[in-house]
Amino acid sequence: QVRLVESGGGLVQPEGSLRLSCAASGSISGIYAMGWYRQAPGKQRELVAIITSGGSPNYAESVKGRFTISRDNAKNTVYLQMNSLKPSDTAVYYCNAYIIDSDYERSDYWGQGTQVTVSL
Repeated sequence: QVRLVESGGGLVQPEGSLRLSCAASGSISGIYAMGWYRQAPGKQRELVAIITSGGSPNYAESVKGRFTISRDNAKNTVYLQMNSLKPSDTAVYYCNAYIIDSDYERSDYWGQGTQVTVSL
C-alpha cells in the first residue's frame, strides 16, 4: 500500500519561513510528478508547485520567487521551502504524487494535509 506522509506545517509570522516535506512509502516502482496543493477555508484546492521526475519545477504565480519545490528521488520525498510568507498563504497544504506501484498500476495519491497558518 502506497502512502504519502507530510510534515513541517505550523504557525509562522508574516515574512517568516517554513519547509514542508512529503515522503512516499510502500510498494513503489516509480514516481512521476510530485507536487503541492493548498486549500484555504471556503476556497477550492489550488496548485502551488509541481516538479517532474527530472526535476523541472512549475509554480503558481502567487508563489513565484518565494517558494521553492525540490525532490530527492532516492528518498521518494518532495519538499516545499516557503519564504516571505503572507497571511494569504494560510491554508491546508496537500502533497500529491503520480505513482507506479509494484503491480505497475499508475495512480494519483494524496497526503493527509498539513496546516500552515501565517499570522502575528
